[in-house]
Amino acid sequence: MKTLNAVIGVVLIQVSFGQSIPNLYPYPNASGILKTLNVNGTAIDTSGAFFQSIGTNGRSCFTCHQPAQAFSISAEEVKARFEATHGLDPLFRTVDGSNCDHNIDTSSEGGRRQAYSLLVRRGVIRIALAMPTGAEFKVVSVANPYGCGDTATLSMYRRPLPSTNLSFLSTLMFDGRESSAQTGTKKITYPVYAGDPTALSLLKFDLAHQAVDATTGHAEGAVPTTAQVDDIVNFEMQLLTAQAVDQKAGDLRTGGAAGGPQSLMTQLLAFYVGINDPIGMGPAGEPPFTSSIFSLYSGWAGNQDHQRAQIARGEALFNSKPINITGVAGLNDDLNLPVIHGFCGTCHDSPNVGNHSVSAPLNIGVGDLDSPLDVSYLPVITLENIATGEIKLTTDPGRALITGKWSDVGRVKGPILRGLPARAPYFHNGSADTIEDVIEFYNKRFNVGFTPQEKADLAAFLKTL
Repeated sequence: MKTLNAVIGVVLIQVSFGQSIPNLYPYPNASGILKTLNVNGTAIDTSGAFFQSIGTNGRSCFTCHQPAQAFSISAEEVKARFEATHGLDPLFRTVDGSNCDHNIDTSSEGGRRQAYSLLVRRGVIRIALAMPTGAEFKVVSVANPYGCGDTATLSMYRRPLPSTNLSFLSTLMFDGRESSAQTGTKKITYPVYAGDPTALSLLKFDLAHQAVDATTGHAEGAVPTTAQVDDIVNFEMQLLTAQAVDQKAGDLRTGGAAGGPQSLMTQLLAFYVGINDPIGMGPAGEPPFTSSIFSLYSGWAGNQDHQRAQIARGEALFNSKPINITGVAGLNDDLNLPVIHGFCGTCHDSPNVGNHSVSAPLNIGVGDLDSPLDVSYLPVITLENIATGEIKLTTDPGRALITGKWSDVGRVKGPILRGLPARAPYFHNGSADTIEDVIEFYNKRFNVGFTPQEKADLAAFLKTL
């Protein structure tokens, strides 16, 4: 199996010479092999605007959206890139790559290593967001260990979301800011089917807006041309990415299994915004919610191959393990239900994809100070409700920085699960280093009671997505 550096080298050479990446090109990772399907059936052209530096700092979309990392970036790959370039790769720019953008020195490698430590260790980009006008809360204080303690413009540290499998999205960005009226973009609402021109217009409008924001912000460039924006959006919309080979179980499309990116094409044709929503936010007449979200490996149930049987057990656990959902803003409070008897699929309801099929940002506690995971590397932001005087401490106000609503504090969307093993660390703030850490977070947060065998089975399944 190729090393990570070898994989990075192959891609950079291809891009630098303007060549193409073969369709379904195999990218090795610790769990097996990842592949991307170009729905057009052709090679992935690397000469388009997605791969071009159209800003002023050397960055392109490709800088933060690498094919080998499911069109995101992994902390492992970022570290390798830092070491290979001594922190001079275009990824490492103070506009958002550094922990803070003032009172830092990046003139030496040691200085760069310190300035970009969160990007290297957690794979997070610093997102500067101004307090919304008319917000229901005010920022009392910001305790940021890296500086950037401004209370009017807050520095959020977030993982780059994948720029693939986009046709399954019901909202753009963790805080939904690229699908919100507050930013001049559009909420993606039902009835919206994958092949429906209305769906495509809503999604493409938001993706175009995001492409402009990324170019003028991350790349520090001028507003791109309409042709450049269209080229980026059309390129992104044609990609479907998933794990294709498991290191132990082998090809994920053999023996009755339906893994890999090819099956996502069939899934896409059946997808619509609101499909299988558990709380009635989908279209009228929608079939009842089912927790049987994934059906990729039911054909491996009881397989004589130990790894294949374990993957099938993990999929069954994802579909059927009861979880008593408590204290989740966006669910328990909105529904006025102290306890919701749910499953993994309650929040990951899109069939064989795993994201929420409607825009439903939730606070499951990932950014809370008492998270089961270590969030000590993040700033502590103290917020006060203007009307009631209530105080909240958080590491990320989430959607509240877009809507200004007190009830939205800490709420973020869950990402698509396909391509998961290639893009560690996990959660919006990179607080889970491994898939096993993700499972343990849920186990502790909701007192699920996973046995050691169940944890291993569930991890084996998630590593095939």
